[in-house]
Amino acid sequence: MPIHYSVKDRIAEIVFDHPPVNAFDTAGWGSIPQYLNRASEDEEVRCVLIRATGRGFCGGVDIKEMQKHPERISQLNRNNYLTFKAIMDCAVPVVGALHGFVIGGGVNIAGACDSLIAAEGSYISLPEIDRGAMGGAAFMSRMLPVQKVRTNFFTGGNIPVEDLYRHGSVEKIVPLDKLEEEARALCAVIAAKSRAALVIAKQALNLIEPVNPSNMYRIEQGFTLEMYAHEDSQASRDAFVDGKKTASF
Repeated sequence: MPIHYSVKDRIAEIVFDHPPVNAFDTAGWGSIPQYLNRASEDEEVRCVLIRATGRGFCGGVDIKEMQKHPERISQLNRNNYLTFKAIMDCAVPVVGALHGFVIGGGVNIAGACDSLIAAEGSYISLPEIDRGAMGGAAFMSRMLPVQKVRTNFFTGGNIPVEDLYRHGSVEKIVPLDKLEEEARALCAVIAAKSRAALVIAKQALNLIEPVNPSNMYRIEQGFTLEMYAHEDSQASRDAFVDGKKTASF
């Protein structure tokens, strides 16, 4: 199974285990919300930890699937949206433990989390402009200022987690071999609180946030559909599958 779910010590753990890069196809993205919903409904659970095995936290969507089946974009969009919304709407706090690369949809998962801890040397990136898509700025904007987000969106470059730490988005940066331990320690502090208090606090914090990133992301997805209608979009995915970093225009 590419995703594992377990509950221990009041902490629900969702682990991505889908080599080589934890990139999910349409069905994979569609499976993620159920785990957040299970955690929300489980009275034993007081905190959720999302982490991953392998080389990186999440490589985003399966570009090879989209290159072969661009007609699936609407369903993929919906599954992505429901995944990030499920994290935002989860009844209890969600902690993300980032390592290696956090790309595309992985950025949205991180941005939807309530708290983040990261391994040294990790980075986030929205390479959508080089993949013939749009989307992700709404959730990245929860972690970084607007000009930093726009520069990354236009360039498709990498942002080291140290930048997120400086902006207060990442709680702590730790050695990779300590990431799981430190993430669970943070979750344990949260899980020691009253579940009722945590549920009410999560609702309050969501409601007072100036902008709902789930709604803004849904708007971005409309522009993904517009981009998919352009020939440059398919050319970008073809170039990626052919092993080229970017297409030539």
